[in-house]
Amino acid sequence: MIIGVLTIEFHFPYARSIKDKRRLLHGFKEKMRERYNVALAEIDYQDKWQRAKLGLVSINSSAHIVEETLHKLVRDAANLEEGELAGWDMKFV
Repeated sequence: MIIGVLTIEFHFPYARSIKDKRRLLHGFKEKMRERYNVALAEIDYQDKWQRAKLGLVSINSSAHIVEETLHKLVRDAANLEEGELAGWDMKFV
């Protein structure tokens, strides 16, 4: 069993409140759950209205599938129109 952990940091330059940020994150999180069947949560910067850090986890018996899934998540995060990808980190267990 291979466990892939991805952390993604976003910057939301046009968010004017935490409510704005959460609205933008909610849509992204739901799409990623449905599209890739991953577990995810906001893990840092909950009190900041222009920053967010998400933790995402994918589990599979194939390392190739886990790595491919996490790279697709990074690509989708980079293409998020309302926010900017500020950084990401990927680890495997």
